Amino acid sequence: MLAAVLHQAKSKLTIQDVELDPPGPGEVLVKVEAAGICHTDQHYISGDLSCLLPAVVGHEGAGRIESVGPGVTRFEAGQRVCMTWRPRCGECHFCVTGYPAMCERAVVQSRFGGLLDGTSRLHGGGSTIHHLLGVSCFAQYAVVSERAVVAVPDDIPSEIAAIAGCAVITGVGAVLNVIGACAGRSIAIFGAGGVGLSAVMGAKLSGANPIIVVDVVADRLAAARTLGATAVINAGESDVGPELASLVPEGLDFAIEAVGRGDTLAAAFACLRPRGTMVAVGLGHQDAVVPVPLNQLVQREKRVVGSLYGSSNPVVDLPRLFDLYRAGRLPLDLLLGQRYRLDEVNQAYADLASGVVGRGVLLPWSI
Repeated sequence: MLAAVLHQAKSKLTIQDVELDPPGPGEVLVKVEAAGICHTDQHYISGDLSCLLPAVVGHEGAGRIESVGPGVTRFEAGQRVCMTWRPRCGECHFCVTGYPAMCERAVVQSRFGGLLDGTSRLHGGGSTIHHLLGVSCFAQYAVVSERAVVAVPDDIPSEIAAIAGCAVITGVGAVLNVIGACAGRSIAIFGAGGVGLSAVMGAKLSGANPIIVVDVVADRLAAARTLGATAVINAGESDVGPELASLVPEGLDFAIEAVGRGDTLAAAFACLRPRGTMVAVGLGHQDAVVPVPLNQLVQREKRVVGSLYGSSNPVVDLPRLFDLYRAGRLPLDLLLGQRYRLDEVNQAYADLASGVVGRGVLLPWSI
């Protein structure tokens, strides 16, 4: 099969033939129909985050099961699925207490560049090629754990299912699962990429008001207005602090940082009202730190919380997101950006870095 392989950090992806083993016990083989262009992969490409190399990248995808391995009973060939990069082992402390985004088995996948048993199903030139986050869906096929797929209804397009599996569940989940009830309360979202725009949809769905979006790309801010933002601030043209203060003089109830920059998070924290909450969802460099004024944290009881994968339970939350999309409550079609062939993957990441609007989608069978 053809796949996009990262051989070393700070280099372009290579499209090459890769050998893929059949699914083992508890695993499924998925024919990948669509994969989202996510900034997390860019972090690995740039070296901001590290993984075992060489690796087939891509972690936001959907497709159809071609075959199942021994012991798989919940899925069957022909079934449409969304792949998730946080498995739900169902046995560790976090899974059994209702926080599967923190599944302890996921560490095995990232540490050893394989699936849940730590071994890889990918090979090339007689050598092992590693998986990224247990998915590796910038390829025509992927073998993943059955614990890392969720069924997709037949009327949900593959491109929608793909972006729902990362960008949408992360952004909407940050509102629904972390912030919770926020009708009539103020929220600012820093960053209008795929995750930030998904958070805008979640905020609108929850009745937040005002919904303020901060970014440096005018087209992204226009998209945010279309999706529900009541006000936007171009951080490249205005001083964000005074602009926010003019819109919400008492300070923000909530802020979501979807950029992954320490200075952006610090700016968001500064704009909170007493007992306001800042939710960090953007990943940055693995050594990045955030300066937080200690006295503001204590005296004003401001809160900073992290949210991985929207603090979600994918087997529960993804079907709910599909239902909301079907009902017209989540206009995910408006989130979709440009489509790319597999051999255009490097252009896709160049476009992402330039501030292109919407979630780009890779179509592995178009080449």
